[in-house]
Amino acid sequence: MKGLFRYREAWLLLAIAVVVGLISTRFPAFARPGNLAQVFNDTSILMILALGQMVVILTRGIDLSMASNLCFTGMVVAMLNAAYPGIPITVLILIALAVGLVLGAINGLLVWRLNIPSIVVTLGTLTIYRGATFVLSGGAWVNADKMSPAFIDFQRAAFLGVPVLSWIAICVIALFFVLMTRTPLGRSIHAAGVNPTAAVYTGIDVGRTQFLAFCISGMISGLCGYLWVSRYVIASVEVASGYELNIIAACVIGGISIAGGIGSVGGAVLGALFLGIIANALPVINISPFWQMAISGSAIILAVVLNARGERRQGRIILKKAEAT
Repeated sequence: MKGLFRYREAWLLLAIAVVVGLISTRFPAFARPGNLAQVFNDTSILMILALGQMVVILTRGIDLSMASNLCFTGMVVAMLNAAYPGIPITVLILIALAVGLVLGAINGLLVWRLNIPSIVVTLGTLTIYRGATFVLSGGAWVNADKMSPAFIDFQRAAFLGVPVLSWIAICVIALFFVLMTRTPLGRSIHAAGVNPTAAVYTGIDVGRTQFLAFCISGMISGLCGYLWVSRYVIASVEVASGYELNIIAACVIGGISIAGGIGSVGGAVLGALFLGIIANALPVINISPFWQMAISGSAIILAVVLNARGERRQGRIILKKAEAT
């Protein structure tokens, strides 16, 4: 048991259980399986986005443009659906993935080839992509009355009693788990973040790895562009405005180190789920959304402190072992 609680995921699970337990004392229905499944479904998009952000942070980068990528891609597929409602949903999803990939690749190329810090690049493209959304749409909205029923209903359909959106999140989580633990690219992402210099000596192209990380992040943003627009049945320049902070918060709370190299798929998912439970629980017990922001901010600060202490502790252990030998 003591060994179990050395892992951030175990503490997050405990924190989630405590929050659910506390909320259920005032609103017992909150802890019912059906309601918790709905919370998972509501948080699915944030989970998927957190996984995309995770791979970038692991390589010592950050992608502040994910929400703007989502906004632009969502507008593209919404306008296509409004103009050509006969386009199959699978084709629209592939288009969303492709557009997101291109936008992510632009970030990756600027970071890789021009050696510009990722925070500077993505801070710029954050504004560029959202401005491009305005130019593309002319400032107009695409509302539910312009979207086809198939476009709206796809993720709302249920398979084995579970919404398709939840199934998509589960599939993405499984794919990322395989990517990060069973593939050379996953090992390269971790190695590039832990020690870029050592990674180069082992034959890993750190710049190319960062580029691929941004491509993955872009594709994830593109996928979520369709999911967001079809879920909330609106595409506009304001879609997901400021949501990049929620994405980064989910990663930090999940134990993804901003310094790179440390983090897991489970941590990112649980960090997003923790924020999702907070977002769903506080309105139920009549607590102001401003308190929600305060609680989320406090959780981020606490997570950063815990991450820093954990990294220092690991460093001291390594030094002691080295001195002993």
